Amino acid sequence: MRRRDFTPGLLLALAAPSLLAQEQSKQHRIAIIRAGGSTTHISDTSPYSFYKELFKELRRLGDVEGQNLTVERYSGEGRPESFADLAREVVNRKPDLVVAISPPIAKAVRAASDTIPIVLAGGDPIRAVLATSLAHPGGNMTGVTTEVDPGIWGKRLQILKEAIPSVSRVSYVDLRAYWQNDAAPLREPGQQLQISLVGMLLDESTPAELRRVFGEIARDRPDAIMVGGDATLTGQHPLIVELVDKSRLPAMYPWREYVEAGGLLAYGADLGEGGRRTADDVHEILNGAKAGDIPIYRPTKFELVINLKAAKSLGLTIPSALLATADEVIE
Repeated sequence: MRRRDFTPGLLLALAAPSLLAQEQSKQHRIAIIRAGGSTTHISDTSPYSFYKELFKELRRLGDVEGQNLTVERYSGEGRPESFADLAREVVNRKPDLVVAISPPIAKAVRAASDTIPIVLAGGDPIRAVLATSLAHPGGNMTGVTTEVDPGIWGKRLQILKEAIPSVSRVSYVDLRAYWQNDAAPLREPGQQLQISLVGMLLDESTPAELRRVFGEIARDRPDAIMVGGDATLTGQHPLIVELVDKSRLPAMYPWREYVEAGGLLAYGADLGEGGRRTADDVHEILNGAKAGDIPIYRPTKFELVINLKAAKSLGLTIPSALLATADEVIE
């Protein structure tokens, strides 16, 4: 072999491991902002399946916290009026991308930066005017939706009526800032099922404010309770279940975590799947994809979870036909 033929090949061979090592050791920094609740739950040991599956999938893809990935955790602490300031604080730290848990958080981050990629997790990005379409979100936004079909709320109301046919008056627990938008998909199914909805509205999702609203519910004495689906509320799910239990009223929840904590009924998307899909988006963006070019994922799997222990404590008998349709029955 002639020297001039051998040397370039040798140099390439020697350089290849070094280049590979550089690629593998490339550091990324992401921010995860939840709307309410503790930042300690943003981990692979979280009681929320979304976070557990998010970190598990990131590891599978090679994005490992403490090795090539730094994760900064933030919470809006259930106070929508603070989201804008928090978003500006996060954006000023210039992360590679932001995972925004709920549309209000995503809106605040987008208002603070139109260049940092945003991965939305939850809610309806179309109704929130965060994306032009699911297939082509555009701008610096992509993510996973959990509420893009407004019919899901009508389905929740229908299941509640099937479980307790006598229900005619329901207290709907929601943030005051979101009530008008969230209640819209429930008006027509409510009329069809002859159920009137009364908004029990929180100024913020904090323990004190939740106790105040549940005090109003106790005085109002509705037939049942529905809990809104925004992550601002979900961060307080153990306390919400506790307060519902004290009210001695049946309740329909948006996610299985509420039922696992002792609630009666839940119907909603598989949040674990949402966590995995969010991790996929994060991985793609960290490896050069543009957020606005990644289609927003719409879930195909919805779960009905029923807690018979909760039903028994309320003196309720859940119809066998409804039990037969449940994805899981907790005894």
